Amino acid sequence: MGHIYFVRHGQTVWNVENKICGATDIELTELGHAQAKELGQRIAKEGTDIDMILYSPLVRAADTARRISEATGIPMRMEPRLKEQNFGKYESTPRDGEEFKRDKQNFIDSYEGGETMLRLCHRIYGLLDELRKSEQTYLLVAHNGIARMVKSYFCDMTNEEFAAYGIGNCEILRFDFEEESEENG
Repeated sequence: MGHIYFVRHGQTVWNVENKICGATDIELTELGHAQAKELGQRIAKEGTDIDMILYSPLVRAADTARRISEATGIPMRMEPRLKEQNFGKYESTPRDGEEFKRDKQNFIDSYEGGETMLRLCHRIYGLLDELRKSEQTYLLVAHNGIARMVKSYFCDMTNEEFAAYGIGNCEILRFDFEEESEENG
């Protein structure tokens, strides 16, 4: 049975300021760089079997992937489908804003110029469907919104659970692809 690993990028200034980064290209803080380097060293020390790092084109994920690659020697490749959701009018607003929390549960809303959850889900599920067929093990380095999509691919979630789901900076998760069978159907 195949699997993938997922990592959210290291800390950014907007993470510290509790702002929604979304598709805005925000750089890592010094701590964010250190988190990524430390994670890379941990992956190398534990001997985690990863063939390739795929990363979002946004600088915070690209720099995190680069630090991990430098520490592990794992090759890396940019994957445009891993780019964070564009939250339109909510970019740079407080992450815990009541309106945003409510609107995150409306999967067809483009947030006045952003990307709907359904479109984001389509591109992430398509990528995961491809990776499922691969013989390689991938580490995806991306964003909190992408973590939500990946989690929903592997686990049933309510709208509330989906909207509230998140992971920490440089947290690593493993997801196992189940083999297709009539029992799972």
